[in-house]
Amino acid sequence: MAADNRHQQEEILAVRRADGESRTLAASLPRLVLEARRIAANVIHGLHGRRRAGSGESFWQYRRFVSGEPAQRVDWRRSGRDDHLYVREQEWEAAHTVWIWPDRSPSMAFASREARDSKLERGLIVAFALAELLVSGGERVGIPGLMMPTASRAVIDKMAQAILHDEATRASLPPAFVPSSLAEIVVLSDFWSPISEITTMLAGLASSGAHGSLIQIVDPAEETFPYSGRVEFVEPEAGGVITAGRAESWAIDYVARVALHRDQIRAETNQLDWLFSTHTTSRSAAELLLFLHAGMMVSKAGGRSTVKAGRSA
Repeated sequence: MAADNRHQQEEILAVRRADGESRTLAASLPRLVLEARRIAANVIHGLHGRRRAGSGESFWQYRRFVSGEPAQRVDWRRSGRDDHLYVREQEWEAAHTVWIWPDRSPSMAFASREARDSKLERGLIVAFALAELLVSGGERVGIPGLMMPTASRAVIDKMAQAILHDEATRASLPPAFVPSSLAEIVVLSDFWSPISEITTMLAGLASSGAHGSLIQIVDPAEETFPYSGRVEFVEPEAGGVITAGRAESWAIDYVARVALHRDQIRAETNQLDWLFSTHTTSRSAAELLLFLHAGMMVSKAGGRSTVKAGRSA
């Protein structure tokens, strides 16, 4: 009986925690949506997606036939002009699909006094604003495991609603899925996950030939470790607690371990021709948005390696 009561109490506490988290997110989303729209509107001037020939099912262009495609897709009239087979591609097929994953795990809620936003807020703001920017350029945007790609002008509202109604555990990394080889993936996370988990995620997402960007969003305090004296550190996801008697003595080792972790991530992304960069929440969200958009334009042009060494604001 005692075990049953304890289980019931734990269940009630879990429900209350989940309820509090959803209410907090619901209360902050309207502000985040407004901020995302403001940033996207400021950045969108001077930037545009690919030039489009029409809308809906309109003809876009001819492209070479790819082995394995259904033979009925071949445009025999166009193919008869030379020695190659061509497919008559429709405009909706030419739209670029971008999968955006904003990490919403407990560690993302951290914010120090030097931060403009929490990591969670910054990730959502940038995800929403990037989606608005991409859709305005004719692209499609989706959230892995949560929202199918859409080109709707109400993309921010759709993303916000999908997030609000998500009842799944807040994972640190995107769920396993196989994107199209032409897709782009953007993962916004603090990437404090074990390198083995990050490597597995990357291998799965890149298995089809898709390209992507990993953006590590960190708080200023996570960069500099500005602690001294006796400090109790609480791990938000595993619940562990570590007490430092003289926290300042940990700084050098901490910075070295962070650098090593980033080097390991960068080594994995370099092998796959993906982009890895860091962004601190004391900087402007608009800078990160511009950085991501520029990276995607270079990727489309086939010059991903020229942006590889870049570091976001």
